[in-house]
Amino acid sequence: MSVLLGIDRCSQENFSLLKGKRVGLITNHSGRDSNGRSTIDLLYNANGVKLTALFTPEHGLRGVADDAVSDAHDPITGLPIYSLYGTRLRPQPEQLLEVDVLVYDIQDIGVRFYTYISTLKYAIEAAAEAQIAFLVLDRPNPLGGQQIEGPLADADRLDFTACHPIPIRHGLTLGELATLYVRELKLPLQLDVVRLEGWKRSDYWDATNLTWINPSPNMRSLRQALLYPGIGLLEFTNLSVGRGTDTPFEWIGAPWIDARKLAAALNAAFLPGVCFIPVQFQPSTRQYAGQTCSGVEIIVTHREVFRPVRTGLTIALALRQLFPEHWEPENYLRLLANQKVFQAIIQGAPKEEIFTILEEDEQAFRERIAACLLY
Repeated sequence: MSVLLGIDRCSQENFSLLKGKRVGLITNHSGRDSNGRSTIDLLYNANGVKLTALFTPEHGLRGVADDAVSDAHDPITGLPIYSLYGTRLRPQPEQLLEVDVLVYDIQDIGVRFYTYISTLKYAIEAAAEAQIAFLVLDRPNPLGGQQIEGPLADADRLDFTACHPIPIRHGLTLGELATLYVRELKLPLQLDVVRLEGWKRSDYWDATNLTWINPSPNMRSLRQALLYPGIGLLEFTNLSVGRGTDTPFEWIGAPWIDARKLAAALNAAFLPGVCFIPVQFQPSTRQYAGQTCSGVEIIVTHREVFRPVRTGLTIALALRQLFPEHWEPENYLRLLANQKVFQAIIQGAPKEEIFTILEEDEQAFRERIAACLLY
């Protein structure tokens, strides 16, 4: 059975929630119904709906930009496209003067530092300040809704890549996240969510029968999305995470790594559902472009027991132990956003001790979100 998206159900209901409203749409290339029709086109052509403005997140409307995104105009509709990833990160009051309701329709991947969920939070706050309504057209969490993993972001480290104190793998849909934001921020906002039909919390993306559209340039498969919560954490250190290759987040390496030594140490950690193979590769862009890197390929052998964040933290511990004079961990805290876990890694604590910290945070988060679950 195929899953019906929020935009599918909204269309089936003849956009009744938006009739007579001036609509601002936050979207990108992933905002499509299950038949591939653009949400922009569907709302623009909907009877009784007046689409007045477009807003776009990191990577731009087409999902290919890797730098700051500028404002533009849509050549088909003539509507302004306001960037929420450039000189500003949230809709401005003057951009909402002709908007009665902000609609959000973007495909997320279920990871705290994937910035589409930060754009969601900032837009919700802007809508509350402007006293306009907010509507989420819900989409599946590609990593399912059962597994929650990782430390909570520290309250004093919240920023655009850690916008709320949630775990790294949060296990929520965007509609559920929006509900959590409004609830915990106590925002005076009319929030509506057009729910999914046919999605279960146990469903990964491949159970939905929906077409995969790369939500960003380097997120090219469900396999990479599953690895990203742990491997993406390493990105701001002096390590290549495979960007500039055909396998981002599946390979990690650096010129200073002994590949066989690292692979042996990681396999000896007996992490469930994953194994490591020594590799060499040469990125064409980003970290170590044009240089030969040695490292490991990360292969998920059983995703139901695989824990990407615990795997990523174990890799960080191995780098700290095996290559202390080469690996530069200072920026690891940037996406980890948890001082306690960071200090444990720096001090070389046993992984079991770090995992205990995670378990406490994960349980606390499960209790927080119980009233926000829609599925």
